[in-house]
Amino acid sequence: MLRFRSHSEHSLDPKGRLNIPTRFREVLREQYKSDMLIVTHWEKSLRVYPEAEWEALEEKLLSHEGGEPDDFGEVVSYIIAGANECPVDKQGRILLPPTLRSEMGIDKDVAVVGKLRHFEIWDKSTWDAESSKTRQNFGKYKPGLAKLGII
Repeated sequence: MLRFRSHSEHSLDPKGRLNIPTRFREVLREQYKSDMLIVTHWEKSLRVYPEAEWEALEEKLLSHEGGEPDDFGEVVSYIIAGANECPVDKQGRILLPPTLRSEMGIDKDVAVVGKLRHFEIWDKSTWDAESSKTRQNFGKYKPGLAKLGII
């Protein structure tokens, strides 16, 4: 099964278009048979879902409707409000909506980070800071990794 793996660094063009990494386009083509992506704001980055994965996320949210704490609806509204359909063009690019770019501080240089079933787009300097923090605190993740049988 193909998944979104690895990370790469890119620059947006003046119109705010991003060249999707070739290996990610291959996943879209082979695994999802689609060139439609759904982009939404998340905590510190943009999350990018193939259409089928986005639909699965929506179904999960619908299945918990009313069964979560009252303030959970706030984050659902935030996630859904940011959702934008972004088709991949013939050159393998997507146009990132200006409002989402602005909200996440994404101007030109970005990191595209695979997350297996989706990927993220980070402002490069924000990604560098977050990944450095994770590397410095790696020891605190060892129990979780051990529980999964990874270490």
